[in-house]
Amino acid sequence: MIYENEIHDEERSFYGLKNATVKNCKIDGPADGESAFKECRDIIVEDTYLNLRYPFWHNDNLRITNCEMTENCRAALWYDKGVEITDSKMHGIKALRECEDIILKDTDIISPEFAWRSRNIKVENTKLQGEYPFFECKNMEINGLEMKGKYSFQYIENTTLRNCVLDTKDAFWHAKNVMIEDSVVKGEYLAWYAENIRFVRCKIIGTQPLCYVKGLVLEDCEMEGCDLSFERSEVEATIKGKIDSVKNPISGSIIADIIGEIILEEEIVTPGACRIMTR
Repeated sequence: MIYENEIHDEERSFYGLKNATVKNCKIDGPADGESAFKECRDIIVEDTYLNLRYPFWHNDNLRITNCEMTENCRAALWYDKGVEITDSKMHGIKALRECEDIILKDTDIISPEFAWRSRNIKVENTKLQGEYPFFECKNMEINGLEMKGKYSFQYIENTTLRNCVLDTKDAFWHAKNVMIEDSVVKGEYLAWYAENIRFVRCKIIGTQPLCYVKGLVLEDCEMEGCDLSFERSEVEATIKGKIDSVKNPISGSIIADIIGEIILEEEIVTPGACRIMTR
């Protein structure tokens, strides 16, 4: 079944829809109805404008292509499973929550509290603005994400990021089992309290990064404006260029071309437990 060139503004316009395509439609109008696509299965929504609340809840096997979800389209996808979103705009608050098996490609996202407590997520060539994105998400593969915001990737687990540009403070707090490759990470207080986090060929920018971390590895990375780094962390780091200062690492080794200042307080750390060297 195909719904094409239609306008729907009533409550639950397509409730329970199965095996259908909705094309070039508008979910908008004076009736101001919520939850246009609820409890749907095996549907395609393309070239469609969505301007009402809670459009995609409790859906299974959903494909969204070239659609616009406006700032009025709050809490757009909740409790969905098996979703692919391509070439679309997601501009409402809380756009993705408690979802599973999600693919995001070539999509523009402006959404505070984006992607909370979701699982099995793939992201490709996507732009994101928002606070607290990807909170408590698990099993993610992210490639080509350009992000600007705050408090990102907190409490995530089992995640790989490649070729990303992340401008975000307090990122990766309490994260576990994370690999970040060939990326730029800019922001204050990076990855505090994380566990088993590895940066490979990355550029890290900002004050007081990587403190209180267990199982921290940096391979062939650069650090810019990074003072008071590695406080109370277990770290294995090889750095190209300069680290502004290192403070009280607990164990491991840190090798850099230049280290501006080394702060070791014997009442906090065991002398020699972390080898700190310049080339």
